[in-house]
Amino acid sequence: MSRPFEFKIIAECPVTGARAGEFSTSRGVVETPLFMPVGTQATVKAMSPRELEEIGARIILSNTYHLHLRPGAEVVAKAGGLHRFMDWPGCILTDSGGFQVFSLSDLRRVTEDGVEFRSYLDGSRCFMTPELSIEIQQKLGADIAMCFDECVFLPVDKNTSRSAMERTVRWARRCLDVHTREDQALFGIVQGALFEDQRLDCAGRLIEMDFPGYAIGGLSVGETHEEMYGILDTLKPVMPKDKPRYLMGVGMPENLVEGIARGIDMFDCVLPTRNGRNGNLLTRFGRINIKNAAYERDFSPVDPACTCYCCRNFTRAYIRHLYKAGEILAARLCSWHNLHFLIHLVKDARSAILEGRFPAFRRDFVRMSEPFEPEGDPL
Repeated sequence: MSRPFEFKIIAECPVTGARAGEFSTSRGVVETPLFMPVGTQATVKAMSPRELEEIGARIILSNTYHLHLRPGAEVVAKAGGLHRFMDWPGCILTDSGGFQVFSLSDLRRVTEDGVEFRSYLDGSRCFMTPELSIEIQQKLGADIAMCFDECVFLPVDKNTSRSAMERTVRWARRCLDVHTREDQALFGIVQGALFEDQRLDCAGRLIEMDFPGYAIGGLSVGETHEEMYGILDTLKPVMPKDKPRYLMGVGMPENLVEGIARGIDMFDCVLPTRNGRNGNLLTRFGRINIKNAAYERDFSPVDPACTCYCCRNFTRAYIRHLYKAGEILAARLCSWHNLHFLIHLVKDARSAILEGRFPAFRRDFVRMSEPFEPEGDPL
């Protein structure tokens, strides 16, 4: 018998409201706060499932839009579901495809029924509705599914944002009405751009539908950090305390720490793997571009305090050499390090919450993580 989705708070910072919790699914217990690696095409780029387990990943994100177009939900279902298809034993969250439909398609038309768009693979016409998104996600068999929402990109006027937010609420109801899998939790998505009244309105109406969790979408799309934090501060008092809160598409280390300080439990982003493939590495002291000439004779680890496979075994000089030589291992090692860094940054924040020292953790992180880039010409 499948285990229903359950979430509970174990500890909360009395100063900031940062939360340490856990949620239970049929695949076990997952501790929060957490960072989810993104496996858009049923794979996290440059990483095997076993390697993801080794760095501490317990849940990954995959994408309804991409898997619908290729290989198709029917193929994944015939393979036994997404977990078996990609040989991933942990939890999976599938995004609804809403963001990709709006960001990747040059030609699209939004109606009350759904969104017509052209496939990025062959240009064929496709139509995605809230009902179809849920049908696909149920066939994929993820542990957590997302409602199909309408995204807007900044800058946006208030009327356009309001229209998209209202449609997001109506589509959420349609998603809820057709969702039937008892072993899959369905999260609602709060939209409203940078308009506080719209965010509060959207959150309130979604909360009335009583989803098992709530995501905050439409951020990390060009706004300043202060604008992002302002929306999180606005929503924090009204979000249900007994439900997980998921900040979508956010992966900058400082955003993770500040999001946790504002009660966020879940994060995802392509940043660690995308930046890793380009030689940009995250460290306790800021970001470095390993292709910089300053690292040609630097025989220290990427981050001396990091315990990942990359930092335990290789030097900055060697990784820079791999990039100059065009070796695939460079992208793999940098992706490995960046994912480990973010997963363990959030794990460290959780430990700080449990031990009653999160304000000091937050303060120390801000002090240590000033942007850092040595002099030298990138090669």
